[in-house]
Amino acid sequence: MSTRPVILVTGVDLAPEALALLQDHEVVFTGKTPQLSDVVAMARTHNPVGIIVRYSGVTAEAMDAAPALRVISKHGSGTDTIDKAAATERGIEVRAAVGANAAAVAEQAMALLLACAKSVPQLNQRMHQGHWDKATHKSLELDGRTVGLVGLGAIGMRFAKMADAMGMRVIGFDPYAKALPPFVKAVDLDTLWRESDAISLHCPLTPENKGLINAQTLGRCKPGVIVVNTARGGLIDEPALLAAVQSGQVRMAGLDSFCVEPMASPHIFHHQPGFILSPHIGGVTSDAYVNMGVAAAQNVLAVLARTEATTH
Repeated sequence: MSTRPVILVTGVDLAPEALALLQDHEVVFTGKTPQLSDVVAMARTHNPVGIIVRYSGVTAEAMDAAPALRVISKHGSGTDTIDKAAATERGIEVRAAVGANAAAVAEQAMALLLACAKSVPQLNQRMHQGHWDKATHKSLELDGRTVGLVGLGAIGMRFAKMADAMGMRVIGFDPYAKALPPFVKAVDLDTLWRESDAISLHCPLTPENKGLINAQTLGRCKPGVIVVNTARGGLIDEPALLAAVQSGQVRMAGLDSFCVEPMASPHIFHHQPGFILSPHIGGVTSDAYVNMGVAAAQNVLAVLARTEATTH
């Protein structure tokens, strides 16, 4: 039995660069796709001082199973699977690897927007079937169009820069954004729904914005709007989005995150024209894997160093 303090990782691996930072700790992995109950059981067995969250989440029960726990560190930017209120009550800090995967996710959002505007997957499939649709197909030009961003953090701002470079007008809603560059115009949500030719979501999921994209908000958008989501699936009312795509109110939806993950099969979006789907891999690149692992490890060590300093 090791005497070193334990860091529990809810997943099967961590970048070597991150493991090197944690060399004074015993690093324990839950395995590939842990359930909430697995995290509780592992917390009870190992009593970790820190948990790095890759998959699943951390409940109050898991916190209570590990009396030594001081910090819960997200391997990424979204902390919605961690019970933050319970953590605060227990004096446990919750940290996120903010910005570590910003380039990767912003690029995925742009890839989905371009795929939606240019019908990339559909035309590729038609070509492989021997068709030549030059005479009948028209794609959408993004130059001069308005893209509305919900969330102007590290990812949203990277996306805004790319959209601006392509000649798009960028408007955005973010109550916490400070000092925006001149190419991003801050607007309220009503204006964003009304003026956007495309909407891209880059905000965390909170109880207040759950189902932000729904039948009402989609109804206030321009007919033929494109919807892109690389943030959290819970931001979208999925049946309402399906209905809007089927009616033509939404031209195309490019989605990298879903209400339930892994995505249920069968799912209402399966085999539906008008949907381009990817399995929440926006932040999954070799570079982001290292960046997120290192940031998550650094966050754990920073909190532990501080709590040790205050207890001695």
